Amino acid sequence: MQPLMVFDLDGTLVDSVPDLAAALNRLLASRRLPVLSRSDVAGMVGDGVRVLLDRAFTARGTVADGAALADFLADYGANAACETEPYPGVHATLERFAAAGWRMAVCTNKPVAPARSLLDALDLARFFAAVGGGDSFAVRKPDPGHLLATIAAAGSSPAMAVMTGDHHNDVLAAAGLGMPSIFAAWGYGPAETGDHASATATAFPDLFELAEGLRASGVTRAG
Repeated sequence: MQPLMVFDLDGTLVDSVPDLAAALNRLLASRRLPVLSRSDVAGMVGDGVRVLLDRAFTARGTVADGAALADFLADYGANAACETEPYPGVHATLERFAAAGWRMAVCTNKPVAPARSLLDALDLARFFAAVGGGDSFAVRKPDPGHLLATIAAAGSSPAMAVMTGDHHNDVLAAAGLGMPSIFAAWGYGPAETGDHASATATAFPDLFELAEGLRASGVTRAG
């Protein structure tokens, strides 16, 4: 069986905060609420859209109304790739994984429809055997069931897989399956997340050598 690299999306493969912040701020403005900075929004990303909205409205001293989620998804779905870009080295590194015989998948708490649209728009979809979104299964990260279902959809098993992400949810999901994880230090998560991962990458091109080393050594977690 081929080795499998599973990637988180936001803050790992792509810098999506510009478009997330723009859609979120349009939503807040429509409710006559002050907008948020991109750095504020970056700290709110990683637990799915509903939690993102809860955090944004809480930061403005209120709660999201019943139409907020649908309004945000409609706006963001139409504008997800306006300013969002892959991190430096993403395409070349994915090509390197593919050439070395790795399969690849995406496991993200973003809803699967905008996740797939974004991957298509950025010419990334062709690399991935499966995309597991936050609404694809009954559970989502940090529940390891989300990662397990994504791995199964890619035709692989945890014994053959490595998880890469910038959020504690990624590291926790991998740990729940006893599989290695790589912390993406360029993303939105705090640096201490790397203390609990098997390895830390400071730039996307570092991932290939780290993944090859983890698979060869059989490391499943840091420490």
